[in-house]
Amino acid sequence: PKPQNAITVAVSSRALFDLVEERRIYEEQGVEKYVEYQQDNENVILKPGPAFYFVKALEHVNARLLELYPEDEERFDIVLMTNNHAQVGVRLINSINHYGLTIERFCMTGGQSPIGYLTAYLTNLYLSADSEKVQEAIEAGIASATMFTANKDVAYSDTQLRVAFDGDAVIFSDESEQIVKEQGLDRFFEHEQQNENKPLAQGPLKGFLEDLGKIQKKFCAKNERLNCPIRTYLVTARSAASSGARVLKTLRSWGLEIDEALFLAGAPKGPVLVKIRPHIFFDDQMFHVEGAQKLGTIAAHVPYGIAQKYHKSS
Repeated sequence: PKPQNAITVAVSSRALFDLVEERRIYEEQGVEKYVEYQQDNENVILKPGPAFYFVKALEHVNARLLELYPEDEERFDIVLMTNNHAQVGVRLINSINHYGLTIERFCMTGGQSPIGYLTAYLTNLYLSADSEKVQEAIEAGIASATMFTANKDVAYSDTQLRVAFDGDAVIFSDESEQIVKEQGLDRFFEHEQQNENKPLAQGPLKGFLEDLGKIQKKFCAKNERLNCPIRTYLVTARSAASSGARVLKTLRSWGLEIDEALFLAGAPKGPVLVKIRPHIFFDDQMFHVEGAQKLGTIAAHVPYGIAQKYHKSS
């Protein structure tokens, strides 16, 4: 696809592949030994990392789009965005080819931060295992998240991309979360009911939810609604009765549909996510990310909003 029509998803090498051992060599023995190790092992295929199955699912959606719209270029474009050195590229290429992934564009910045390139590549979503880079990208206004590997192996759907989002500070701004943290739950419920008809401001991943919605509509246009290879989920700690209406009305005002909305009223998210089995779950609170991870969900932390202040001090 032409980059300007594509939905560009930039993935770091440590998000795409399991490079835990290589990272240890880098940290303990330095960059020269690391590069040497990667070159010596360039025919050893890397194991999948936390973003691997998400990328596979994006490529499945692309294949379905090509069947329905052979001339259309509006589909997902995966870019490998890494601060690795070019000498490591052969191992990455060998692993990508081994798994049959279609990743044509590489950006290898040789130790420099790749964040500047994200803007040049018109990136719609950036996934990395490096929380500092993700923070930098969020501050640059790019939808980003830090990937965490699930603690259990789970079978993921290979016919349907499933993406689960938290609401506040992910799809929406953190304005309501600020009230919870600073004035308590009762004041929050009161505030949400008073402002039920006032749409929430957008959060860092609203644009990516919009991109998924745009692709879903292309399947609906060909009468493929029931066979759509994308399903989206809102998994929020909000309670439906006291603070759910504002969320649903906000989505409606944006012209966005979410396939399933789960209001958990403060219950843990992990068990619900086990049922959904998303390829990725976005949340702004490490507490929820860790809970999801424990039960086998690949979770991604979005370092945005007031929860970060509380996370650092806790």
